[in-house]
Amino acid sequence: MAKPFDYFVIFAEMRTGSNFLEENVNSYLGLKCWGEVFNPAFIGKSNQKEMLGVSMVMREADPTVLLGRMRAETEGLSGFRFFHDHDPRILAHVLSDPRCAKIILTRNPLESYVSRKIAGATGQWRLGDLKDAKSAKVRFERREFQEMLDALKEFQLFLQRSLQTTGQTAFYINYEDIQDIEVLNGLAHFLGVTEERAKTNQKTKVQNPARLEDKVLNYAEMVSDLSNVDHFNLSNTPNFEPRRHPAVPTYVAGQSTSVLYMPVRSGPEGAVRAWMAALDKVTPEELTEGFTQKSLRQWKRQNKGHRSFTVISHPVQRLHRTFCEYILNVGGQTYGDIRETLRATYKLPLPISGPDAGYSRDQHREAFIKFADFVRGNLNGQTSIRVDGTWASQSEVIKGFADFSLPDMVLREENLAEDLTHLAGALGKLPPLVEEETQDTPITLAEIYDDEVEEAVRTAYQRDYMMFGFKPWG
Repeated sequence: MAKPFDYFVIFAEMRTGSNFLEENVNSYLGLKCWGEVFNPAFIGKSNQKEMLGVSMVMREADPTVLLGRMRAETEGLSGFRFFHDHDPRILAHVLSDPRCAKIILTRNPLESYVSRKIAGATGQWRLGDLKDAKSAKVRFERREFQEMLDALKEFQLFLQRSLQTTGQTAFYINYEDIQDIEVLNGLAHFLGVTEERAKTNQKTKVQNPARLEDKVLNYAEMVSDLSNVDHFNLSNTPNFEPRRHPAVPTYVAGQSTSVLYMPVRSGPEGAVRAWMAALDKVTPEELTEGFTQKSLRQWKRQNKGHRSFTVISHPVQRLHRTFCEYILNVGGQTYGDIRETLRATYKLPLPISGPDAGYSRDQHREAFIKFADFVRGNLNGQTSIRVDGTWASQSEVIKGFADFSLPDMVLREENLAEDLTHLAGALGKLPPLVEEETQDTPITLAEIYDDEVEEAVRTAYQRDYMMFGFKPWG
């Protein structure tokens, strides 16, 4: 029967028991783990600069040469251990290869942190016998631990997403599981080895089996500090909104000034375009737009020292602008099918052909609040209607920009005149006046705004409020 894999990788971190796991993997006939072969400081093990005829210089030139040599020299399945700071080129290679078996070793991050601190203090990174054991009590440093924890989480989430998006799976094993021979036999089966062992290899010994209380000098301080760690990610704002594309065709460049505007839809686009036109003494229609990614790259190369910017607006102001221009049909920008769905399914009290003389403040306020509630569900993937760019989260729109190029500056509509004056100075231009963005609507936002309106919009745009620190409008 064909083997399920051609080689394997053990994803681990320092002080997670990876040495012990490697020894036990190597105790199975047909499996060979070669150590940390892609560690930037050595090859395989500490102070070793060459392996299987491959030097560090050769490995730096092409890491796959060493991978191929390992596979050629192994009778059975070869593999290696990989930590998050090892060669990223080989990481990309193995993650995209379904013929590479992925083993993910984890350990309580606090235990790993303390164990690493003790090993650093004693100089003992591996224990073969109790008589040689060295011990020390160490001091917990909150910032140091948080940095380690953040790096660990980031790498684990990256691994998880990479496997998900490529339709692969991994064998997960915890530090405590390495002592369980049944789990190790299961790992061997996962790798295509049918042999089973009766006991684990005990060459490497547990170095610091004592309680954390006996290993940490400032234990009480550590407990207090850790109470602020959000173990269950309670502060996370769920995000089910689909990713946005860069929307390069919407970008606008000056005719003679090297400035690029990356619009967030339903922002003060008219005012910004008018300012850019005044900067070059042309009409807004004469500005450069309609870019493709290719033509925008050319523009960037031709315009040395160019500046790019976008403008964010208060969510209440922006959503009201969207509602009036695209849903209420004040400016003839109607989204006909969406508008009818909002009337029939979501019960928005919208006039059939736009606001008339009988359209009241109360009707406008009710329709806007219901629209905000619809947007909340829409952004969370709870409706059949597309997430339109006119009401997509501003944070998600800007993340979409990053797929091509992030703006140099993120300006705010409430400070637009001041911010654009600063930008003009940076471009060596006299700043023109900034026209106030006006909106043709029978009912203004100020007429309907209250705490209920604010809360409806805040609920829809929790992430934007958090990311940009918006206060209540007004």
